[in-house]
Formats: sequence, structure tokens, C-alpha cells
Amino acid sequence: MPTLTTVAGWTITASGDTATFTHAAGGFRAPRVWSGRGLAIAEADLASIDKALGEVLKLPVYWLARARRRDSGAGDAAVWSEPRYDPDDEFVYLAGPCRAEEAPGYRPASAFVVDLVHLRGLRIRIAAYRAATGVERPGRAGRAG
Repeated sequence: MPTLTTVAGWTITASGDTATFTHAAGGFRAPRVWSGRGLAIAEADLASIDKALGEVLKLPVYWLARARRRDSGAGDAAVWSEPRYDPDDEFVYLAGPCRAEEAPGYRPASAFVVDLVHLRGLRIRIAAYRAATGVERPGRAGRAG
């Protein structure tokens, strides 16, 4: 599985039509995944994953996966829910097509998998959330007041 890119604590690799996201942070700030149902990212990490997603979308492997899918809706934001911020844990939750090891409920995961065709929709949702809330820089969670 070749490394596609490494951006601000995220390493993204691809195999076939999927991308695996691995985050350098462990423990509390590790992404949380409810396999097949959704994903949660620490709000402080949204800018860095947004940047990582943007880098992957520039690569031929993404466009080849889109071409193989032959689906005019591939990449739509509609496969992901609008992000929901939880002030108790400072994570942003999105329902959508994300996978990790099978376990019920949101669990910390050092890595998670998303079909390449769904990365554009995820980036749209994250970018819209950041624009609406003022989360602008990696390592700094800003809230619009």
C-alpha cells in the first residue's frame, strides 16, 4: 500500500479504490470511528485533515477511482451528514461511509478507511463547518462567537 501523502500528522495510503487515514496522535485525540456509520475528528485536527483531503483530491489515484465508479453522484457531500460539534469532548461528528475494525459505537482508531470517491464529499462538509465556525488553523480550535 503506497503512501499518497503525509500532511500535518496524517498519513494517507491507498489500495484499490480506498484510502486509509492514519493519525499520528493517539489516546484522547485519536479519531473515533463507528464502522459503517460515521467518524469523529478532534476539532483541533479539522484544518489538518482538510488539507490532507485536498492533497489526495489532486492525485491521479483519486480521479482513477472516480472514473471506475461511473457514478455521477460520486463525491457528493450528501453521503456525509452535516458535522455536529460536541462541546463535552471537543470532537466533530459526521455520519457517513467510514470503516475501521468492527466494534459497536464510536471507538478511538489509529486508522480508518474511506472509499476514494467519498473523499470530496467529506472535504466539502469539513470545509463548510470550518467556514461557519471559524476553525481556521491546525492546532487551534476557534469557535465563532
